Amino acid sequence: MTTASKITLIRVLMIPVYMGLMYASGGRPGLWMFAALGLFILASLTDFVDGYIARHCNQVSDFGKFLDPLADKLLVIAAMAMFCQWGQWPAWALMVVLTREFAVTGLRLVAAGKGTVIAAGWSGKVKTASTMLGLCVLMAFPQVEALRWTVIAVVVVTTLYSGVEYFWKNWRCML
Repeated sequence: MTTASKITLIRVLMIPVYMGLMYASGGRPGLWMFAALGLFILASLTDFVDGYIARHCNQVSDFGKFLDPLADKLLVIAAMAMFCQWGQWPAWALMVVLTREFAVTGLRLVAAGKGTVIAAGWSGKVKTASTMLGLCVLMAFPQVEALRWTVIAVVVVTTLYSGVEYFWKNWRCML
């Protein structure tokens, strides 16, 4: 297993610890929420570190290609699900994110079956970064209503845009 893949695997293992810290916080500001925020930031940074190591140290692997995006999705959805449970994130916004993720994954599977690899697009990277940053903002300021709705809007818009872009650029794979 490559160093990049080990870092990605560590990110996956951070998720249950993150969820435990979020549960302990009860959705309120304080020590547990800030500990969860710190772990979320660390986990988010590993996304960039493992990608950098994989590309620059020639450690790109099929396992890494599978696990890295899965780890990102699990981390982000864990955070959104916690906020949803506390009534601070609307279920419809979570469904927009989940629908996009399943649809793009399905598109990639169809394309792979035809021998085509769909690389991560720039809009997908912007979506991931803005979502992770937005969730950090919500953990830092969980009770600021205007900020919460701004984050939700940014996440939904970047999610929809990147999803539409993936299908627009790769619609031939569906034929």
